[in-house]
Amino acid sequence: MNNKIHYKELVSFSQQLLKIAGLDKYSLDAVTKGLCETSLRGVDSHGIRLLPHYFNSAISGRKNPKPQFRINKNFPSIAHLDADNAFGHAAGMKAIDIAIEMAKVQGIGAVAVSNSSHPGAMASMALKAARKGYIAFAFTHADALILSHGGTRPYFGTNPICFAAPREEQEPYCLDMATSIVPWNRVLLNRNSDSPLEPGIAADEYGNPTTDPHKAAAVMPTGSYKGYGLSSMIDVLCGVYTGMAFGRSIPAMFTTKMTEQRKLGQFYMVMRSDGVISKEEFINSMQQMTVEVRTEPAIDGESVMLPGDPQMICAKKRMKDGIPLDDSTLDALVEMSKKNNVILKLI
Repeated sequence: MNNKIHYKELVSFSQQLLKIAGLDKYSLDAVTKGLCETSLRGVDSHGIRLLPHYFNSAISGRKNPKPQFRINKNFPSIAHLDADNAFGHAAGMKAIDIAIEMAKVQGIGAVAVSNSSHPGAMASMALKAARKGYIAFAFTHADALILSHGGTRPYFGTNPICFAAPREEQEPYCLDMATSIVPWNRVLLNRNSDSPLEPGIAADEYGNPTTDPHKAAAVMPTGSYKGYGLSSMIDVLCGVYTGMAFGRSIPAMFTTKMTEQRKLGQFYMVMRSDGVISKEEFINSMQQMTVEVRTEPAIDGESVMLPGDPQMICAKKRMKDGIPLDDSTLDALVEMSKKNNVILKLI
């Protein structure tokens, strides 16, 4: 990937296009930050490569560019957010805002989201809370894509788990992972670049292992039955608990008609960091853990890291050197640039 763009230019380009697509300010800011920051952090599968799809989903009616959020609270620390088929990033950011306000008073806040859509990388939402000093969990579900343990086809999605916790004078700790060995968007990224997959990552339509991204019909769960079990747990939280579809009933992201709304669920939980010990003690212990882990003995050529460390390193490098664009993504962005008369300024 030799084509690069500076972060600020990518943000400006995205904002202009999403404004053309009709997004209101809250949605526009949420989606722009989610896509661009995700690319900055090196998670290219969920970054700016999705902008053409998101743009089309707003134009076609799958996503509501100007949602009317409806919030209902039956309990002091649990809320339901009807996202009105908003962009998933917008619904997630709104849910985090609500959860933070509840946690300020109650110590904890949980928000179940219904009638939403694909929220991209869940780190965008969890980090928003952690950067304000809170502990956060973020979950969402997806269409059936991970091979069922002992089965020949998928039932649950690559349903991601994200957990973030604050630290002092550096980015928060952030674990953001699919419950599959790789997210499905990684398979699509390999299709775009016509690159083979690593062995043991994917299966074909018959449940047989494959390294051909064009034949892949499912991805393998993380840790075999353990990842499969975690994926089912997340579908309980995001599908069953929210009243949304689950398992094989969830409309597929890329093959479902763009006029059809997917009506996904999400689930967020935010906690105060001083719920048991003082905030100062929590931050000091997080600092101690961070230092101790990063100074653990490492094999030659490697470093012992915490979750989120590779993304922090990548973000610093890409902020300086620019964000690389694969040929397929660049072609799609150039086409959008020409069709909508928006300048795409590369390095």
